[in-house]
Amino acid sequence: MTEIVELLRAGRDPKTHQLFIAGEWVDSVSGETFESLNPADRRDVVGRFQAGTAADVAMAVRAAEMALPRWKATPAPKRGEILYHYGALLADNKERLARAMTREMGKVIAEARGDIQEGIDIAFLMAGEGRRMAGETVPSELPDKWAMSIRQPIGIAGIITPWNFPMAIPCWKIMPALVTGNTVVFKPASDTPHCATLLVELMAEAGIPPGVVNLVTGAGAEVGDAIVESPDVSVISFTGHTSTGKHIAERAARRLKRVSLELGGKNAIVVMRDADLELATDGIIWSAFGTTGQRCTATSRVIVDGPAIGPLLERLEAKAKKLRLGYGLDDGVDVGPLINPAAVEKVGSYIEVGRGEGELVLGGAVATAGDLANGNFFAPTIFTGVEPMDRIAQEEIFGPVLAVMPFRDAAEALAIANDVRFGLTASVYTSDLSTAHAFARDVEAGFVWVNDSGRHFLGTPFGGFKESGLGREEDTEELYSYTQTKNVSVLFE
Repeated sequence: MTEIVELLRAGRDPKTHQLFIAGEWVDSVSGETFESLNPADRRDVVGRFQAGTAADVAMAVRAAEMALPRWKATPAPKRGEILYHYGALLADNKERLARAMTREMGKVIAEARGDIQEGIDIAFLMAGEGRRMAGETVPSELPDKWAMSIRQPIGIAGIITPWNFPMAIPCWKIMPALVTGNTVVFKPASDTPHCATLLVELMAEAGIPPGVVNLVTGAGAEVGDAIVESPDVSVISFTGHTSTGKHIAERAARRLKRVSLELGGKNAIVVMRDADLELATDGIIWSAFGTTGQRCTATSRVIVDGPAIGPLLERLEAKAKKLRLGYGLDDGVDVGPLINPAAVEKVGSYIEVGRGEGELVLGGAVATAGDLANGNFFAPTIFTGVEPMDRIAQEEIFGPVLAVMPFRDAAEALAIANDVRFGLTASVYTSDLSTAHAFARDVEAGFVWVNDSGRHFLGTPFGGFKESGLGREEDTEELYSYTQTKNVSVLFE
């Protein structure tokens, strides 16, 4: 906490940041600002940010509309070169950005560096797509006729992003939107506006022309809804809570907008009796308590073959007890804070639910020892004896809470894993190849791990089944979210 103490002692007035519209940093028409606080120590004000309004969104949309013809006409390889330069700038500034992220969002510095690296990697990946923006040519059924298809940008993309991956996710969305020739109006989560501001500053430095990317900070009800409702925004990409995603989809449908949604999860790890329990324990601990459980991919259910429950619980409890909570820039810290007091309250309410549904093995309380009292810290929590239809086994908690439940055979394990309204990720730990293949084939999830959990790789499609979302991100499949296909037929003699 040394860095925070020094900041507080300095007593410096936090910087007031602005919106970025048409290549200029400007104040909101509202004249209002809001504060972003360090979740590890709420006394530390990261900065003040503009409380954007529908009028600000209208100006950003107009700027994007004015910039669209020129950006669309810029050759895709040239657009890719600019994205490559942006990726290089992210790499040059990686440590500075990671430290800023830990201060504003709370994740430990190693995870923050990984977040930035994903932004770097997607910038480079999409830069290359500038030279692979291919359509198709097909044989014509008529003589002297040439048939082909081409992909073209949709128009203005509304990008609405969450706080838990405050640099990676904006890059996942904005980079493919830009390389395909769209312009962008970007609304970040109100818990992490500084991270978004730093990203956009580097985009301008990389040479992205004025109006191509526009940043409007502020509340979802003001800024987010205005982006979704704008008749000039043609595609919406959103990551966040499932209920918000449904709200966006309903509103966008009235104007037949293209929508890409990456939503919630209630992800399961299945542990067979023949599993390597040490390997499974490491995977569960990382997946459940990394990022303080604040990932849509986090494991919140562990479904265990009956005879393995006792040995697995012993290992989980022993390793979870060793996890150190604290400020993510301090040495030796494993788990950072929850994002805000409302998240602490929500997790606490589920602990009370869990006490009535299962047996508390570990945790179950706000962490307040020493400096932790100034932040939003919650102890890693494990319940056992949970039934598959219990609330803590069905509802997304988005915190460091794990429900452990037994199964009798592989069919029951699969049924429990699938019997939720989400379908984002799933894992199985087993030494049997047939079991692994059958699980991967039959589980209802967009991302499946075998003898691993919680790690995904750029260049493979990321997204979920059921209420976990629509569309895919992080690979070339995402390009289809931002393009429309045109069929061209040419007669020649």
